[in-house]
Amino acid sequence: MSEQHDPFNDPSAVAAYAEGPARNVPGWADMLRMVDLLLAERVAEDGDVLVVGAGGGLELKRFAESHFGWRFLGVDPSHEMLKLAQSTLGSFSSRVSLHEGYVETASPGPFDAATCLLTLHFVPLEARRRMLAEIRQRLRPGAPFVLAHLSFPQAPEERDTWLCRYAAFVASSGIDPAKARAAAEAVGARLSILCPSQDESMLYDAGFSSVQLFYAGFAFRGWVAYA
Repeated sequence: MSEQHDPFNDPSAVAAYAEGPARNVPGWADMLRMVDLLLAERVAEDGDVLVVGAGGGLELKRFAESHFGWRFLGVDPSHEMLKLAQSTLGSFSSRVSLHEGYVETASPGPFDAATCLLTLHFVPLEARRRMLAEIRQRLRPGAPFVLAHLSFPQAPEERDTWLCRYAAFVASSGIDPAKARAAAEAVGARLSILCPSQDESMLYDAGFSSVQLFYAGFAFRGWVAYA
């Protein structure tokens, strides 16, 4: 996708970003709460957490509010999204460093945990493999990695069914049904979506262990894995 048509570098689209997850992702708020709890199982009160795809700052703010001793590195390639994250964080920004770029150029850590929420489906498959390996290299042994993104069966008929369900959920959130269908068609055409078993295999290939499903919301899945 060219930068000209990239919504993550379009200031008007970025300004409306915060409305998207709650509208498009079933159980978004509770999913974030579960991510927080999974991290807290193993991260000490003064832990360092890597947040990949941190633009917008929604998860950074949620974790910073819950854990006053945690420090964060947020990584995102979009300058506009990181500007939004800085604004979203407000007074919490003193405990957050933001890195404009990709995880392979970010600090080597080591970190006590990492997250990657609503991000990997934007990453082409070969780049995704490298990205997961780079995250794994930056984690302390046993550190949790929590991720969630679009993941559903990819056989043609099943795929179409899940995209229709995605559109139906978006429409049920108050979006015009025609716009919801167009959004689902764009998702199907432009994003790199795997079936859940492929996502799990990729995590194991990157060196993670004990991959566990913790969240399933229509077309979205979430896992916790360990370095």
